[in-house]
Amino acid sequence: MNAAAPVARKEHLDPLAILLLLVCCAFWGFQQVLVKATLSEMAPVFMAGVRFAGASVVLWLWCLWRGIPLWQRDGSLWPGLLAGTLFAMEFLCLFTGLQFTAASRITVFLYTAPLWAALVLPWFIKSERLAPLQWLGLLVAFLAVGFTLREGFVGGQTPQQHWGDLLGIGGAIAWALTTVVLRTTRLTRLGAEKTLFYQVAVSAVVLPFLSQAMHETWNWNFSGFALGSLLLQTVVGAFASYLSWVWLLGRYPATKMGSFALSTPLFALLFGALWLGEAVTAELLGALAVVGLGITLVNQRRA
Repeated sequence: MNAAAPVARKEHLDPLAILLLLVCCAFWGFQQVLVKATLSEMAPVFMAGVRFAGASVVLWLWCLWRGIPLWQRDGSLWPGLLAGTLFAMEFLCLFTGLQFTAASRITVFLYTAPLWAALVLPWFIKSERLAPLQWLGLLVAFLAVGFTLREGFVGGQTPQQHWGDLLGIGGAIAWALTTVVLRTTRLTRLGAEKTLFYQVAVSAVVLPFLSQAMHETWNWNFSGFALGSLLLQTVVGAFASYLSWVWLLGRYPATKMGSFALSTPLFALLFGALWLGEAVTAELLGALAVVGLGITLVNQRRA
């Protein structure tokens, strides 16, 4: 079999990338609130497992329709399994953490992933190296998130809020390591569909075992709201938006994409306040404003 032609990569985000990122970020911000609203009916890790099982089926049908092969030998099995396991760990942290803290807060911590990825990727990929001003942007964003984390320890709105915050950071590190694996192994030569299939299929296998290990109750008597939530999470969240993200990741710099995606907490804050009545504190707003400044600096072009 001939190797696939390399994908032409771009050094900066163009209007198409920015539009797709904005749409994805808006939905991901809404999705965190949607998941939290569904926790009263479904155990968190069980919900994540069901959603990724559904996404695996949808993606497989998509590939059948498009004639995209998923099962040929191409040397990607082991890095694919590693990426899938890290992906599952991200959502284990996220869905579990939503039990302890607000959707808007955990989203802030989850989206520190670009900070962690930016610390590792430049060691492997020269084009991912950042200029001093861009490093300053990452540092500013990281300090803002650290300030927000402090609030959870000294005066959290719930007794276990700090655990949700820390799980958000754990999810961020897992996401960052997934990005590193995607960009530094044979997975970078794969199409977006097969790359995503590794992630959702492994998660669909791993998460139910973790759910059982955590002694979660599996409730199959879903309400109309829970079914609608699962449908949105599966088709739009775990399939369409993640497929778009992996497609973008194969064509644009991961550090700039990830830093731009830090806008997701803004959407989570908005939806959390409007739907769940989550508190909007001055400290959280200030942190998000500083994170926005960090995004701007990271996306400045080098001279």
